[in-house]
Amino acid sequence: MHRQRYSSAVIKNFLARQTATKNLLATNDAVTKNKAYCDVFINHRGIDTKRTLATLLYDRLSRQKLKPFLDNKNMKPGDKLFDHIDNAVRNCKVGIAVFSPNYCKSYFCLHELALFAESKKKVIPIFCDVKPSQLSVTDNGNVPEKDLLRFESALEEAKCTVGLTFDSLEGNWLDVVNSASEIVMESLIEMKSINFH
Repeated sequence: MHRQRYSSAVIKNFLARQTATKNLLATNDAVTKNKAYCDVFINHRGIDTKRTLATLLYDRLSRQKLKPFLDNKNMKPGDKLFDHIDNAVRNCKVGIAVFSPNYCKSYFCLHELALFAESKKKVIPIFCDVKPSQLSVTDNGNVPEKDLLRFESALEEAKCTVGLTFDSLEGNWLDVVNSASEIVMESLIEMKSINFH
């Protein structure tokens, strides 16, 4: 698989434009009050990856001057869960879905994944300690039928998307974080160049 590499000058130029865009958004009160603006939404199952991969990704993307969204970093007491998260997913530029052994047991994870699909967001899957073929929506009787259909469709789409695989017992955390953040940066640069043409 061929991957385009960008020079440091292209990346610096992109980051400068990102900063200018963020400054413009910060001055617009209507935008900042009504939308949860972020570059990257990190979809993950907390009990599996919050203290490891999800937080490492958040920190790395933040150091790259991007604005990632991670629930425990961006939400505060009193925030309405679905309102805040749904706005962040709909207004992000790209999503990272960290699939893990307990991912499909979470209504929230599957709801966020379905929102990615419904809003036609680019999603970068990371299969952490799980193979795509092992992922399936479980009907425990508590999820409405319409949501089950949304979740199954979104999960099938994600399973058919090229992603990263990571084995936490044998892999290097730094390698997967670097690869994911590089893919995010390349995706954002490509989106920006398409929007300018």
